[in-house]
Amino acid sequence: MFGNLFEEDEEGFAPAPSGGKVGKGKNAEPPPPRGSVGLSGIKNQGGTCYLNSLLQTLLFTPEFREELFTLGPEELGCLADKDKPEAKVRVIPLELQRLFTHLLLVDQQTASTADLTESFGWTSSEESSQQDVQELNRILFSALESSLVGTSGSSLIHRLYHGTVANQIVCKDCGNVSERLEDFLDLTVSVRGVCGLEEALWNMFVEEEVFEGNNLYRCGRCSRLVTAAKSAKLRKLPPFLTVSLLRFNFDFAKCERYKETGRYTFPLTINLRPFCEQAERPDSEFTYELFSVIIHKGGCYGGHYHVYIKDIDKLGHWEVLDEESKPKPQKKEVKIAEPALEKEDPLSVLVAILSQEESKSVLVDQLGQKLLDKIGISWNRKFRKQYGPIGKFLQNHSDVFMLVSNSTRVTLKAATPVPDPQPSPTSPGADPESPAVGEDSEPRSGHGHHWFDLNDSTVIPIREKDIEKQFQGKESAYMLFYRKAELHRPEEAKQNPGYRVPPHLLEMAQEENAKLQHRREEFDASSNTIEVHLHLAPHYHIENGALQPVGPSQDSVITITFDRRKTVGDLRLAIYQMQDLWEGDMALTVARSLPAGLHLYNTLSDDQQSLYSVGLRDGSDLFVWNGREVRGASVRTGAEWEPVLLTLVRPSLEEADGVGEAGPSGGSGGGGGGLCRVARGFAGGATLASVREALGPQDTLLCQESSPGGCSGGGASGWRVFPSADMHRTLKELALRDGDALLVLEPQALDTSLISRSGDIVTVTTPSDCRWLQVEFCPRGGRGAEEGEEEDEEERRRGKVPASGNMLLSEVKQTAIEVLQLQDQLKGVTCCLRQVDSTGKLLPPVRENLTVREAGVKLMTSLSLCFGAAPGPTQLFLYFSVGSDPAAAGERELIVEETLTVKECLMQIINLAGLEGVSWHLRKMDWCEEVGDALTDEDATLAEMKIHNGDTLVVTEGRLPPKGFMKLPIWLCVEHSDTPISVEAQENHMANGIGGQAESVSAADGAEMQFVGQVEISGEASLDDLKTQVMTLPSLQDLCVPTPAFLRVWALEGRKLGRILRGNQQPLKKLKLGSGAELCVKQLLKEENLGPKEMLLRVQIGVPGEREYYPSEEFVWDSTRDSSAHALRQALGVRYGLSPDSLHIAKYFPDKYSWMTISNWSQQVSKRKKKKKAESMQGAPFYLKDGDLIGVKNLLIDSNKDFSTLRDELGQQRLQEEAENRRKGREQNASVEPSLETGPEQKGKGKCRKPEVALSINVGVFR
Repeated sequence: MFGNLFEEDEEGFAPAPSGGKVGKGKNAEPPPPRGSVGLSGIKNQGGTCYLNSLLQTLLFTPEFREELFTLGPEELGCLADKDKPEAKVRVIPLELQRLFTHLLLVDQQTASTADLTESFGWTSSEESSQQDVQELNRILFSALESSLVGTSGSSLIHRLYHGTVANQIVCKDCGNVSERLEDFLDLTVSVRGVCGLEEALWNMFVEEEVFEGNNLYRCGRCSRLVTAAKSAKLRKLPPFLTVSLLRFNFDFAKCERYKETGRYTFPLTINLRPFCEQAERPDSEFTYELFSVIIHKGGCYGGHYHVYIKDIDKLGHWEVLDEESKPKPQKKEVKIAEPALEKEDPLSVLVAILSQEESKSVLVDQLGQKLLDKIGISWNRKFRKQYGPIGKFLQNHSDVFMLVSNSTRVTLKAATPVPDPQPSPTSPGADPESPAVGEDSEPRSGHGHHWFDLNDSTVIPIREKDIEKQFQGKESAYMLFYRKAELHRPEEAKQNPGYRVPPHLLEMAQEENAKLQHRREEFDASSNTIEVHLHLAPHYHIENGALQPVGPSQDSVITITFDRRKTVGDLRLAIYQMQDLWEGDMALTVARSLPAGLHLYNTLSDDQQSLYSVGLRDGSDLFVWNGREVRGASVRTGAEWEPVLLTLVRPSLEEADGVGEAGPSGGSGGGGGGLCRVARGFAGGATLASVREALGPQDTLLCQESSPGGCSGGGASGWRVFPSADMHRTLKELALRDGDALLVLEPQALDTSLISRSGDIVTVTTPSDCRWLQVEFCPRGGRGAEEGEEEDEEERRRGKVPASGNMLLSEVKQTAIEVLQLQDQLKGVTCCLRQVDSTGKLLPPVRENLTVREAGVKLMTSLSLCFGAAPGPTQLFLYFSVGSDPAAAGERELIVEETLTVKECLMQIINLAGLEGVSWHLRKMDWCEEVGDALTDEDATLAEMKIHNGDTLVVTEGRLPPKGFMKLPIWLCVEHSDTPISVEAQENHMANGIGGQAESVSAADGAEMQFVGQVEISGEASLDDLKTQVMTLPSLQDLCVPTPAFLRVWALEGRKLGRILRGNQQPLKKLKLGSGAELCVKQLLKEENLGPKEMLLRVQIGVPGEREYYPSEEFVWDSTRDSSAHALRQALGVRYGLSPDSLHIAKYFPDKYSWMTISNWSQQVSKRKKKKKAESMQGAPFYLKDGDLIGVKNLLIDSNKDFSTLRDELGQQRLQEEAENRRKGREQNASVEPSLETGPEQKGKGKCRKPEVALSINVGVFR
């Protein structure tokens, strides 16, 4: 259908109908080809940079790539059959093959992972949210293993990446060895507290952890606690070793995550012999070479991933950067000469300090003072936040500094390089022939292995030494990939991206390249075909400084299509052939349509230039003429003569008629009746004097519109008379633009009542027909339409009232009563004027002592005349409602003095509302129409409490406590309602507005909470005083409590038990109890005084062989010395007389009906005791607190490690059904009201961090 739409004829010219529009191509712009590097990037789908980095690493792992390519369609299936239910199509490996082929062979700058992520089962929300690349590495490998079950590649991941760690515990008495083998896909190593990868591996696989003293090991052979040593060794090494760096940690003091940004080195080549069990094999089996570094830039809550990769098969074209090819200054050994000082680099500063010392060493305690003297700022203020304490910094840079004399002095190592302040080839010690450090390690040409930075769509070459920049900082290495040095690539694989690619994928890539080439050729042709609008001179004439068409515009313009790669001469020849009757010279001048008309710019004189080089674009205008004149008139060209379309404003001779000829408005306040507006163009280079001469006599005044403060809103507009000095300036110099208004005043115009002049300011008064206000009489308050009531036209009257900006609103009201003929009806009745908002709601009455302008009332708007008084100068008009739900109770109105106190205002509202008693207080409605905080200072005035005109007050039940006191609702925790609660307490509960419900609330362990009353107590009172006052409540008279220590007090959080209040002598204000906080008390059988580190837990033992538990028991765990999972297990073992190793424990989450297992084995990253920080159960992920339920199973008699019960399964099923119902409800709401998704509530939450969602990949069943 569109096959020949863009074909050109032999002359390269195709006439088109006038005014027609030619399309630019049937396809969008094709993707660009690969750059000079020759490697393809991957497009980021919004948050998939972590996926792109890992996929590029797998692509540049030749052995993985080729193993994947060996799997054919006979094993994996065909993507065309993936929707057939009976077909087994392994979609993930198939899509991975296609993506690798695209990256290797398709001539495209970027590849898309949309098909791959779709095979993962990801939605758009998962594609736009960033995840952890270390987690993705494990999940992707697991998905591949599941997808390749039953194929020849089922062991692909295991063969290439699986290794084995042997964990051993050796008894020092009998020599018994307890061994546990652990498989790994990647080694997770610590960053904190170590200076590099080799030290971290040394701590993990060389150092032993000794169980001695209070931490003994129970030997199975000795059957007693003995001294033992625990160690780990690498037993099986994979061909490819993946190392994950623990950059992210948790600060338990601040309760927040953070990223380790300290210096952490890793070698390009590493020998793992010291960390392996079998060390008798040759070195080649232990030597690994680095080939990929995944880098994370940012913080712990977000950032960006990219990857440095070694091009093993030389698939890309590596070129040295220009700046790197220049000669660089040579680094020297430490000299006496002062090194160059970089104050922003702590390493440079400390090296400079030490190099200037005669002994080349400094006391560590004095190093901070010397740094302060050197740069003028202390270490703590300058570097501590980023690099930590100075001692830690010295330890992390052990390759530069050496701590001696029991770590009391620091010195430089002998071979530390120091930059020369003025390096030159002739300086002492410099060899002009020797290259700088690192230059000889890499060739500048294509020889040897080279590194590339693959950052999503961008691929750039880098030097090997650039890897050192990722040792530290916010942009630092996050995952390391090593390959065995003995893995060699065949020569035929070098510079051969199609090596081992299956024929069907090669054919697919060839077809894709052919399609891309065809699309690029089509796009190139279509993008170079432009439309040119030819304006022919015989159809134009000069008028008002611009070219105007003589007849219809369609006759004066011819639209043609032309190839912009052709020359100006070709275009001129084509026009000659079109216009057979053209005689004489032909000039082609670039034109442009402006508001004033057509204007000419530069003439195309060089016939050898292409249309592209002269700047012609699609839609350009060309004026075809003789280059001298148009219809006998000369034409001025160029930007300085661009015409300006001005709006000329003249006073109308018939003032009473109001509006004259309509025209464009030049600005605010200048329009209205009595003024005539006409648009007219003038050359931009014309002087103001020539404009005046064209408009009227010599004494005509020209004025420019201004906006003086005194003229705003009063029904008049101001104009400034141009001074005589401006008459010789051009319109361009005066910065006049299209649409600007000029007031033209001839001498006789100054005699009219509309115009008045004062100096150089001319005021145009608004005509009488625009000086009015429409007033509507609303006998029912103006809400008849909202309430569905029909008002008679006789009752609802409206009319125009003459008004001005200086008129008092009291006069407007009196005039409105007369205009609407309401004198008899409103005789002796108080009424007021009120504005109405866009929703039809009446706004507060306007103060009648103000003028129209002072009250902010605009002329030609509407006011409502309503019953009721208007507030005076010192009064406030307020809305008020009763109860916690103002919308249900309805609003009433009140006028009070602003000097009234809050208490006096409350009493007035109580009397108006007919309320009884004094147990009420006031709250203010906030800007989002929600009930805000209480007005606690009842002696302050309304003005002091920042109550403004039109605010809404809410009368809430309940008396405020005195200053310094708090009113606390008290609940009683009872076992299955054994303790009766009096009716009086429930009535008291209702009377004080504590939720409006008297029923019981369920608590933990089957108990219930019942409301028993409120206590009013000082914030200075102690917890013992609170317990004593609670025992005096009438509802607890029958409760036997010998002393306050027999009561336990809980702070409630959302009507659930939160934390236990500790410290019987602690003041309540130090327990962080605010007014309105709810407490729950429980009777105890013995006295209790929990310490600050003692935690009250509920423990239930599992019934062996059944999915049930014995009744729970309270257990006080002292976590003062150790709050780790190991300590909890030891305490439970002592409590129940069981071996801690036989206990399997978990924490219960009642809201989710789920259990979280507390692991028996927690591998410590660092085994040096002085650096090992025990895990706290009070931190992530358990967040153990008072009242938590701990499940315990004895593995000696119960082999079932599943903690869930039938009740948990039913609860989880109910939660899933509720979540599904909510999702369906949201979808229905979204379909009914789609605009709500982009409302202000959504936009206001832009800064909130998204909740973290677990990463998953969906895989079919192929077993």
